[in-house]
Amino acid sequence: MVGPPLQDGFALVLGVPADDVPRAVAAYRAHYSAGALLDVTVYDGVRDLLAGLRAAGAVLAVATSKPEPFAVRVLEHTGLRDAFASVHGATLDGAVRHKDQVVAAALAAHPGGARPVLVGDREHDVLGAAAHGLPCIGAGWGPAPDELRAAGAVIAATPAQVRGLLADV
Repeated sequence: MVGPPLQDGFALVLGVPADDVPRAVAAYRAHYSAGALLDVTVYDGVRDLLAGLRAAGAVLAVATSKPEPFAVRVLEHTGLRDAFASVHGATLDGAVRHKDQVVAAALAAHPGGARPVLVGDREHDVLGAAAHGLPCIGAGWGPAPDELRAAGAVIAATPAQVRGLLADV
């Protein structure tokens, strides 16, 4: 389930009764943290995009609804951790789980930076960016380009197109 926080996804998307949501989240996280979280592939062009942005002086941060420790493990596993100045994610207790909360943490960690832009792959990214008045470039190569477009994101069909769109948002 890519996108919504687990608590919300289990309740709203899958119809898990509210009393069972904590148990469902715990079971999912036990399986996920045991190794499933490392079953990831980096899309072609992403490494080049990150390297190019950094070379141009951009400060990159991750703002994810995934629990922060899991996000760090995935980034380290894929060799992408060093591309980012900081990583911000949900807390395991669920107190921080919505995109606007993690975007706020990323913004607070880098005050006074250049004009922030969020690049995301789901409508939650668009909404989290909008909550802070930020533009959002949708990762059209990801799982939900139509969802991103409907939410109002400018769409980059490939990672290579992101840099060109940054000047337009």
